[in-house]
Amino acid sequence: MTAVGSAAVGPAYPFALDQFQLDAVAALDQGHHVVVAAPTGSGKTVVAEHGIELARRSGRRAFYTAPLKALSNQKFRDLRQRYGPDEVGLLTGDNSIQGDAPVVVMTTEVLRNMIYGRSPGLAQLGLVVLDEVHFLQDTYRGPVWEEVIIHLPAHVQLVCLSATVSNTNELAAWIQTVRGPTTPVIELRRPVALHDRYLVGDRTNDRVHLMETFVGGRPNPDAARIDASAIRRGRGRIERPVRGSGRRVLYPPGRVETVELLAARGLLPAILFIFSRNQCEEAARSCLAAGLRLTDADERARIQAIVEVRLVGLGADDLDVLGFDEFLARLEAGIAAHHAGMVPAFKEAVEACFIEGLTKAVFATETLAVGVNMPARTVVIEKLTKFTGDHHEALTPGEYTQLTGRAGRRGIDDEGHAVVLWSPFVPFEQVAALAASRTFHLRSAFRPTYNMAANLVGSYSTEQAHHLLNLSFAQYQADRDVVRLEARIERTRTALAAARDGAESPYGDIWAHRRANEERRLARRGRADAITTALVRLRPGDVIHAAKGRYKGPVAVVAAAHRKGGMRLTTVTKRADLLLLTNDDFDETPHVTATVRLPTSFNPHLTGYRREVARALGGAKATGLRRRPDAARDESANPLHPVERDPDLRARMRAAGQAERLERELIELTGRVETHNQSLARDFDHVIAILARRGYVAIGEGPAGEWALTDAGRMLARLFHEEDLLVAECLRRGVLDGLGATELAGLLSTFVYEHRSPDPPAPPWFPSREITARWRSVVAVSDEVAADERASELGEHRPPDPGFVAAAYGWVAGDDLADVVADEELTGGDFVRTMKQLVDLARQVALVAPDPTTRQRAAEVADAAYRGVVADGVAGVANLAAEGP
Repeated sequence: MTAVGSAAVGPAYPFALDQFQLDAVAALDQGHHVVVAAPTGSGKTVVAEHGIELARRSGRRAFYTAPLKALSNQKFRDLRQRYGPDEVGLLTGDNSIQGDAPVVVMTTEVLRNMIYGRSPGLAQLGLVVLDEVHFLQDTYRGPVWEEVIIHLPAHVQLVCLSATVSNTNELAAWIQTVRGPTTPVIELRRPVALHDRYLVGDRTNDRVHLMETFVGGRPNPDAARIDASAIRRGRGRIERPVRGSGRRVLYPPGRVETVELLAARGLLPAILFIFSRNQCEEAARSCLAAGLRLTDADERARIQAIVEVRLVGLGADDLDVLGFDEFLARLEAGIAAHHAGMVPAFKEAVEACFIEGLTKAVFATETLAVGVNMPARTVVIEKLTKFTGDHHEALTPGEYTQLTGRAGRRGIDDEGHAVVLWSPFVPFEQVAALAASRTFHLRSAFRPTYNMAANLVGSYSTEQAHHLLNLSFAQYQADRDVVRLEARIERTRTALAAARDGAESPYGDIWAHRRANEERRLARRGRADAITTALVRLRPGDVIHAAKGRYKGPVAVVAAAHRKGGMRLTTVTKRADLLLLTNDDFDETPHVTATVRLPTSFNPHLTGYRREVARALGGAKATGLRRRPDAARDESANPLHPVERDPDLRARMRAAGQAERLERELIELTGRVETHNQSLARDFDHVIAILARRGYVAIGEGPAGEWALTDAGRMLARLFHEEDLLVAECLRRGVLDGLGATELAGLLSTFVYEHRSPDPPAPPWFPSREITARWRSVVAVSDEVAADERASELGEHRPPDPGFVAAAYGWVAGDDLADVVADEELTGGDFVRTMKQLVDLARQVALVAPDPTTRQRAAEVADAAYRGVVADGVAGVANLAAEGP
């Protein structure tokens, strides 16, 4: 057994620690904060456990925070097995188990709320583990991580665990600025080597090629040649090859075909990432239908036992509507889907079976790549693009690294395998470049929220609040960016001065010459637009003046057509010749000088037709002809500028053009510096201004004549929700008062639900005219707030969505899951997740609503909604905690 840390402190492990773990442990022993950035599965948890042990031995509490409830539940189970059931608690949005234990696992939001609420549980806190700290770049949730780091009591030690990011030192330097000595610990080596593969289906030779992505550290030339041999035709479609051409018909291997190949090559268990819930289900379904059976009798018996424990809280009716029979049949065959549309109990069963090596092929969305410990021998990425809801975007290097981080089980596999399927839309060079890149730059998503602002007003002076904002990672990165921008500004100014010197001419003012040229160019552009307009208005039979080639004189228009470069006129001259004219043949706007009658049978290519038009043209009385200006008139209108006699004019004009470009760049860089320096403080001041106008903050009424929270502000400070201000406004205006529990549940659901499908939502359902009117009031309040945000140049809040009203109403009224899910065409996972968010909001409303009856109704909503499949998580976690290792 190798002890971690000093002889007096630290848990023991049956393996020697890696150097990065020893470095992090030594830093913790010195009292430093640590930021550990290492690949998935490398053993970052060892560092966290050492920190927890340090806190326990010193008589202080330790909090382990995680971004996801599933990850929190897993850590809760792991730490209970290590320290015992009486030593570890759990606090999430829907679980509260021994919250006063020495070690508590919680979501990051729970800790943030404890800090703002000045929870007495922080008094004996000695250490906080921030797992998956790279979540601070998440657009909505990211600010929570920064709030925790900034506002935690100064004596609390931090252990920050992150995926491998390219700016770990920057993150550690920021934490040191905010909290004191911080040691960055970086491990780039994967615990299990990664083997990149490229899987290509080849119909020409009726085979599948599993190729190395890299050979000798370079992209595999054979893979590049095979990819290049596919005939692509417009947007990736494949043509049939010509016999003997050496071209191939390539295709992305099918899912059943891929699993069979992995099984034959000994590359299972595998996670196959598909960025679509429906396609994950379809893939698992097709493998089962194809007769794939990847387990033996003993494994099937163990799978049944795991499922029985995980699903103990679900009744027969619930299991039936959730498709349990098919789910179990897949699991017993060693096949599963894993995505957010599944209820937690189903996902946990899949995870438990996979961890034990019972499930051999899991089709998963990218959510599986975050947090939950499910290593595989092989990871397959079906496509390197994913649909975001309104467009497709390519995987980033960070996302690719996160996905492939699951490949390779430490202590089991000598190497992990990352397999990318061939695609007609993505060339092999792009696949290789993504696999070779390890860049994952962490950017802060910190921004002031209404709740954050209310809590700052309630706790700090104006000066202190602005100081705390300046402590954010966003401002730290902005300041560093400003240094880089200032350096660019200095270089640009130097280059600008040199360009200006190079543009000076002894023959005259080159800048005046450029201005004159620009004015002439704009004038020509104006004339060109006028010419086009005039040509469009011409009709067959119109007579205009033309000058092209050797011909100058009147022409009769016989046809006009729109072309890419402008108009094209077919005309006939007085000599009965056909003359084609375009915009470029006119220096001035053509005017109609007469009209002629054209022959009834249109055929300008016939000599007789043209002669008849020419006779009519000769007899037409032309007036007001506009002649083409000759060169002499052009020269008199635009006399030669003195600098045009400069023999070096061309070089000086290039230098002048460069100077003008550098001036534009200088203005842009200066604006960016101002934006970096002011955006965060400006947004905060705008948030405060909105809160002041709406009666949440009283300016000039604080103890030092500064600011103070009103009663409404104190309510807002206790609302921790994405729609915090909208909910607070609806509560203040009585929009949620005087309702029954079912009706209140329906209205509260509009704040938590968001329709995400690319298909249009079904028409909303409301239980009564009164609730329809209340919904309109919610929309009106939302529109008011959005108008305030637009006027203040703040990001607009997400508008309320009535798509879950019927489901929330029915569930709180006591309807069965089958009725609710079937009626609304919801997946079980979506229903459970949204309902838990509704329960969380209802519990908050039960504490802060101004009207006591509304508080009571909100509590009834939370109690009535937290049943069956929605409450299954509590029983499941308790059962898991009771299990042995």
